[in-house]
Amino acid sequence: MKRTTILWITALVLGWLVDFLFWNHTFGINFAIYVLLCLAGGLLVLGRNGLKPAGKSLLLLIPILFFAALTFIRQEPLSLFLSATFTIGLMSLLAVSYLGGKWPSYGLTDYIVQTFRLVGSLFARPLIFLSETPQPAAAGEGAAATPSRSRSGWKRFWAILRGMLIALPVLALFAGLLSSADLVFAQRLHALTGLFSLAYLPQYLLRAFYILLAAYALAGAFLHAAQKSQDEKLTSGKPLLPQFLGFTEAAVVLGAVVALFAAFVVIQFQYFFGATANIGVQGYTYSEYARRGFGELVAVAFCSLLLFLGLSGIVKRQSPAQRWGFSGLGMAMLVLVGVILVSAFQRMLLYEAVYGFSRLRIYTHGFMIWLGVLLAVVVLLELLRRERLFPLAAMLACLGFGLSLALINVDGSIVRQNVARARTGQELDVAYLASLSTDSVPALVQAYQSSSLPSGTRQAVGAVLACRSYIFSQQANPDWRAFTLTQFWSDSALKTVQSSLNRYQLQAGDGPVTIVSPTGKKFPCQDTYSSGD
Repeated sequence: MKRTTILWITALVLGWLVDFLFWNHTFGINFAIYVLLCLAGGLLVLGRNGLKPAGKSLLLLIPILFFAALTFIRQEPLSLFLSATFTIGLMSLLAVSYLGGKWPSYGLTDYIVQTFRLVGSLFARPLIFLSETPQPAAAGEGAAATPSRSRSGWKRFWAILRGMLIALPVLALFAGLLSSADLVFAQRLHALTGLFSLAYLPQYLLRAFYILLAAYALAGAFLHAAQKSQDEKLTSGKPLLPQFLGFTEAAVVLGAVVALFAAFVVIQFQYFFGATANIGVQGYTYSEYARRGFGELVAVAFCSLLLFLGLSGIVKRQSPAQRWGFSGLGMAMLVLVGVILVSAFQRMLLYEAVYGFSRLRIYTHGFMIWLGVLLAVVVLLELLRRERLFPLAAMLACLGFGLSLALINVDGSIVRQNVARARTGQELDVAYLASLSTDSVPALVQAYQSSSLPSGTRQAVGAVLACRSYIFSQQANPDWRAFTLTQFWSDSALKTVQSSLNRYQLQAGDGPVTIVSPTGKKFPCQDTYSSGD
């Protein structure tokens, strides 16, 4: 890398922006802005050094920018966490494949190796780069140019330092006179000088440390993209472990699992049709049937996938018959696992029909759907003998799961589904709905304004909105760096019904906060609430 000055300046500026955008500020638009600036800074540094990204690497910019934007569009915890995690993970993938662009062909071993290489670069590559002393181009004038420039740079530095020392007493004199002339200026100057109090010294040292640490790590990432991303030596499908297990042993294991799963599926078919009646005959309640089952079934499906992938990497298949036999048993197991997932999905639907919707239940729904999609893709890859593409399929399934949570708006969906249950006479959990994020407020306002909503349910929804309005009033106005679209939409929606909500009364004594409806009915309002399962 020839243009080093722009590298260090960009890294330092981005390191300082970590402090400016995130110190004492919650997640909001600041994360998306920082991601955009990091991408722009990296492209600038590498582009100025004549390093252009591979076409396939540029494709990663689309999901990176999309998930970065989701961090200020959604505030539901898991959607926010996954969006930030996927953004950072995809940016790391961009760094390791910037010049080569071979990331779609990575196997599992490649992901592990490239991750360790990138982490190593974050720690060591800036030091290695600084220790590399460039050789002079020629003897004589060219050789003497570097020391001369070095001496000139130090002279300029000491000149600036002397100028600052001379300026200090001059500034102190004029600042004192101006402060005496204007009280407002004196107050502002006092506030400014207060920032340099010794009491703030530990904080400033801490902030300076992590600014330099962030700058160092970013420089390491840029240098890795410049120096190591072209050398993507793929493992050509080589397994992490040698294939040491015989086909017979693997066939026994898979055959036993297939037999067990087949027996379970046969028993489950009686519940696929008329589940309520069958449960009653057996003496089970909804809770016993659904609550105790779906978690275990999802675990069975996930562990079965890991079992098949693990065996696929260590089993010796020395003939076409053995290869097809292993694939046939594996696909039979995965097909039965798909049926088990359907059973788990139905159990969850039964449970939600009685007990309502919560975050964990919607998370489980989405996870089961994408796990089922991944199972189908694994079967297809096995048939096509393209097992190497499984890591790419798994990554896309994870991204799909995070994308689906953001698009359906988990908290808004909970509101819509639970309000729909309340229309049929079911109880509405006001305290739980009030504990959801700002993502839920537009859906609550829409339900509250619905003319077809029963009066009792409408009072309960109004109590939720009155509670949310109270919670918002207790919070300080966020800085622009913590701005989120969901908060903006929530505030705008609340303003449309605020006059109606003023009829609700708030009781905030020593105990929990309570909302009293216009008809005198009391509803609990709690800032924190455990959602359970």
